Amino acid sequence: MVWLETKKVFIVLIGAILNAIAMNFFLIPANVYASGFTGVAQLLSSILGDFGSTGILLFILNIPVTILAWKKVGRSFTIYSFLSVFLMSFFLEVIPVIHVSGDILLNAVFGGVIAAVGVGITLKWGASTGGMDIIAMVLSRMKDKPVGTFFFTLNAIIIITAGFLYGWEKALYTLVTLYASTRVIDAIHTRHEKLTALIITKKSEEMKKAIHDKLVRGITTFPAKGAFTNENKEMMMIVITRYELFDLERIIKEVDPNAFTNIVQTTGVYGFFRRD
Repeated sequence: MVWLETKKVFIVLIGAILNAIAMNFFLIPANVYASGFTGVAQLLSSILGDFGSTGILLFILNIPVTILAWKKVGRSFTIYSFLSVFLMSFFLEVIPVIHVSGDILLNAVFGGVIAAVGVGITLKWGASTGGMDIIAMVLSRMKDKPVGTFFFTLNAIIIITAGFLYGWEKALYTLVTLYASTRVIDAIHTRHEKLTALIITKKSEEMKKAIHDKLVRGITTFPAKGAFTNENKEMMMIVITRYELFDLERIIKEVDPNAFTNIVQTTGVYGFFRRD
C-alpha cells in the first residue's frame, strides 16, 4: 500500500511537471490557451499583467473547487488533486518561460500534447489536475447529467476572449491545442464520464465486499460458465465514473488477478445511481 501511494505521488509529480513545461515552453510564449481553469488563469494573467502570474492564479482558482471536492467527492481523490494543482502552480513559477519555437502551430500542437500526457497519466492513476475535472465529478454525482456542456461553455469563453485580446488567429490555434489535448487524454485514459465494468470471477463474494468497501457502488450478478473449461463462475456488472476506474482496477488485481474484466462505455443511466 505504501509503495502504491508513493508511485501515485510520483505520477502526480510527473504530470504537474509536464503541464508546467507545456505552458511555459509552448503555450504561454505563443499566447495560445489551455483548456479549463488553466486557460482561465492564463487569461486573467494576461489581463492583470504583473499583478498575477498564471501559477498563482491557477492555485487561487482551485481553492473553492478543492473545498467542494472535499465535501462531495472524497478525501483521497481531493488530496491527490490538490497536490497536483499545488505542484503545477509551483512549477509554473519555478520553470522559466522560454520561447522554444517561433512557429505558433508547433507551439499549439506540442503544448496541447505534452499537457494532455500530464493530465492523462494523472487521471489514469486516480487523481485529477483540479478545476473542471473536480466540477465534472461533482456534477456527475449530484445531477447525473452530461458535463460536456460545461466544458464546452468554459472553453468557448476562453477562445472568444483570446480572440478579442490577441486576434482570432490566436483563438483558432487555441482550438488546435484543445483538439490535440482532448485526443491524447482520450487515448491515455478515457473520454467517457461513466463506464460499465463486467467482471467474471470465481471469487465473487470477496470481490463484492472489496468493491463495496471502497466504492460503495451497486453490483448486479449473473451466473456464468466457461464454455471451454465448464467452470462455474459469476459475472458482476457495476457502473462507475471514470474517476473510479483506477480504484476498481486495483481492487480486481488484489482480489482476483485472473478475473476477466471488460470495461465498456455507458451512454446513460436510468434508475438509482449513487450521486452523493
